[in-house]
Amino acid sequence: MRINGNTIFIPGATSGIGLALAVRLHEAGNRVIVGGRRVELLESIAAQHPGIDTVRIDTADAASIASASAEVIARHPDLNVLIPMAGIMRAEDWTAPGFVETAEVTVTTNLLGPIRLIAAFAAHLLAQPESTIMTVSSGLAFAPLRFTPTYNATKAAIHQLSESLRLQYAGTNLSVVELVPPSVQTDLMPGHADDPSAMPLDEYIDETMAILTEQPDVTEVQVERVKFLRYGEVRGDQSQVIAVLNGLAAPTR
Repeated sequence: MRINGNTIFIPGATSGIGLALAVRLHEAGNRVIVGGRRVELLESIAAQHPGIDTVRIDTADAASIASASAEVIARHPDLNVLIPMAGIMRAEDWTAPGFVETAEVTVTTNLLGPIRLIAAFAAHLLAQPESTIMTVSSGLAFAPLRFTPTYNATKAAIHQLSESLRLQYAGTNLSVVELVPPSVQTDLMPGHADDPSAMPLDEYIDETMAILTEQPDVTEVQVERVKFLRYGEVRGDQSQVIAVLNGLAAPTR
């Protein structure tokens, strides 16, 4: 993916990693369209960042995805990058009743949402001279956090979806890049923005932008901090990674 000269739609970018990435991509010389549910947040983003366009979209709603995608393509026929960013992370207790509703909402937002978005834009992206889908998985796709089983599962599914689409789109103009964040200081979960063990958001975006700039053909955007989770099985220390991640053992490095 080239770092500038694109027209990029980022649904789910009204806060956190999505908004920070949208702003930095805009500053790098891209046309950026931010999507989200809350009109007041979209209006605030447009006012604070002149040149960033906005569209209302609920990525958990199939009809909203269909109408918003048609609107974005009509307004920006040169759109060539899709970054389905929207996601939720909620704690679940599978040892007690009542977890199914949370699990279903998580699957709808984190997995069905990106699938529906890609389906809505695939034909358009394939018709562009050069285009990219940037999916968003997580370090938790590779090592599970015990409190968020469905989140972990959806992110593992996104990783495999990315790998599979890359195979299917091989030989076309459409590339698939997977963003693999570690724990980052955002409001994804209560108190997470102030978690000292999480990576500061600005540092994460700085390193991510550097990777995209220096490695235009990268398929997985992995900052250094996520590699502890990403490669536990490869290194042969997966059980230690899981223990450290879940507070069952002290870090060894």
